[in-house]
Amino acid sequence: MISTRFFPLLYGLGLVACARAAPITEQQVLGLDNQEDALGSSNHLSGRFLHITDFHLDSHYKPGTSDERVCHRGQGSAGQLGAAGTECDSPAALVDETFRWIEKNLKGKIDFVLWTGDSARHDNDEKIPRTANEILDLNEILANKFIDLFEDRNTVRGLSIPIIPTIGNNDIMPHNIFKEGPNRWTRRFTEIWGQFIPEHERHTFEEGGWFSADVIPNHLTAISLNTMYFYESNSAVDGCAAKSEPGYEHMEWLRIQLEILRERKMKAILIGHVPPARAGEKRSWDESCWQKYTLFTNRFRDVVAGSVYGHMNVDHFMLQDSRQVDILLASQDTPSDPEFMINSRSDYLSSLREDWAEMPSPPAGTSSSFFSDDWDSETEQLADSVDASSGALGKKERRFLKKIGGPFAERYSLSLVSPSVVPNYFPTLRVVEYNISGLEGIKTWADTPANHAASENSVWDSDENDEITDEENDSADDIDELRKRKKNKKNKNKKNKKEKIKKPHFTVPDHPSKSTPPGPAYSNQALTWLSYAQYYANLTRIDEQAKSKSSNISQPSEDEQKTSHALDLYQVEYDTRDDKVYKMKDLTVRSFFQLAKRIANKKPRKSDLLASDLDTLDTSDDETDTADKKNNKRRKKHKNRVWRTFLNRAFVGYLTEEELDDIKG
Repeated sequence: MISTRFFPLLYGLGLVACARAAPITEQQVLGLDNQEDALGSSNHLSGRFLHITDFHLDSHYKPGTSDERVCHRGQGSAGQLGAAGTECDSPAALVDETFRWIEKNLKGKIDFVLWTGDSARHDNDEKIPRTANEILDLNEILANKFIDLFEDRNTVRGLSIPIIPTIGNNDIMPHNIFKEGPNRWTRRFTEIWGQFIPEHERHTFEEGGWFSADVIPNHLTAISLNTMYFYESNSAVDGCAAKSEPGYEHMEWLRIQLEILRERKMKAILIGHVPPARAGEKRSWDESCWQKYTLFTNRFRDVVAGSVYGHMNVDHFMLQDSRQVDILLASQDTPSDPEFMINSRSDYLSSLREDWAEMPSPPAGTSSSFFSDDWDSETEQLADSVDASSGALGKKERRFLKKIGGPFAERYSLSLVSPSVVPNYFPTLRVVEYNISGLEGIKTWADTPANHAASENSVWDSDENDEITDEENDSADDIDELRKRKKNKKNKNKKNKKEKIKKPHFTVPDHPSKSTPPGPAYSNQALTWLSYAQYYANLTRIDEQAKSKSSNISQPSEDEQKTSHALDLYQVEYDTRDDKVYKMKDLTVRSFFQLAKRIANKKPRKSDLLASDLDTLDTSDDETDTADKKNNKRRKKHKNRVWRTFLNRAFVGYLTEEELDDIKG
């Protein structure tokens, strides 16, 4: 007889089996040759959503200018659609063509949009300094483009799908500095995003710049975090430990939202601009904020279906380890590294790999199927033999599973970071496919009337804060003073640590009930993320094609120019559904844990070696070649093609082979 404490495991396996028994064949990955979709109407879910980030629209961009002068002046090679691999921001032409491409290829085929900030240009030109009005105007331009694209007067909402925005560190002025709300920015963004923020959430947003909104009514909510209050480079605030800080208030609000969603048996997607990056000694969030976030995503692992971020411009993912949570530390103000983003991206990725190498590994001698393509079958064997003295798995294998939080790796939570539209490398966008089993035929967001009354999941009372007037302008001296004050406060707190904190200064949420099956982030079920297609625009190739056509006598008409890139601007860079390197069955935490371990492996199995390294493996049986074999062994340096592919994709295929070779690891 199987112990009742394993019922959740078995129930979770049942969900997996159920999902497999009824594959969602209708959910085809979007491609340029796949323009027809029976699920594209507003009356059905398509099982896909768009994540798009970091437009950095620049109205001063001029083609033919120098990238050394941020494509504003001088003579240079700045292209019509942007200058790939430079610090130049996005021209209006790139943004226009991106929306045309979305209209042509995605409209009617996605269920919602997650738009994760940094819509305004960088403040990188002393001759044309940014103004507050310019930043707001650029954000309004982008908001209106989404409204124009998805406007549908036949629906009760006026839009065909929900758009969920969030504030980026360059959507404010000075960049990175976001004071306690309500302030000029929360008030103006409440107006600009009026059609995106539910009416009953607008007061919440104006108070702190965060809100939640259902994207699938009664099933899935998107929670838009204001990561400016977590961001270590924001010297106007001081983390999430002290009750007087907006970061503390924000985390309390998040906890309450997740509690309510758990009670309502709903799921959540967390979105933000600055991700909770933490690799080696590098940090992007204040430590107290990271501690609480990691604690909450672990304790609410039955609720959180996934999370997405932008900001870093490189395609990657991060695993938050709940074993690194110190509940008392989350109540303390712990100094972090405010210079994190100055560190090179390649060093950061190498640090991530080193951290992944430290995660638990299956014991030596474990069958490859246990930790690769057939781990599910081993999980089922574990469930079938939990009370048997001689189970399918040995003590070491069971110990390994215990270390990672069970067969679904529930010790960890996952954050996905998408690269940007702005062509620091090549422009990108991402389409995620998710499981809609059991959700067929439900009322969609567009067909559900908006609730104008204050809903129970938006109740949040906070103390009134002193408003910041619209006329306020933070000078460089003001910012320096803020940084000094923050540093002094941290030093003072370090002195006060003689008095140890006996208990946390916040409510610690409960774990999921033991009878609760693994959530959609861990086990394939309704709302589990299945795959994503990463699209990119190879501007180098597009510019070369444009130059080759420029010699033609006949010039295209204005209409032809408008649609010239609409069909081929974005191509699939890779698709996790059928990727030959990542080999991911789905986007569960367990799948990414497996991928991370393969990326980190310094001695990869043969199937994970680069082709060039396979060539150096001497498989000859001729014993006379012993000396040659020894030379080959000395000469060869095995390279992990999964790590190499991860790096190549992180930089959106922009780096050369030589540049990839130079990255340590």
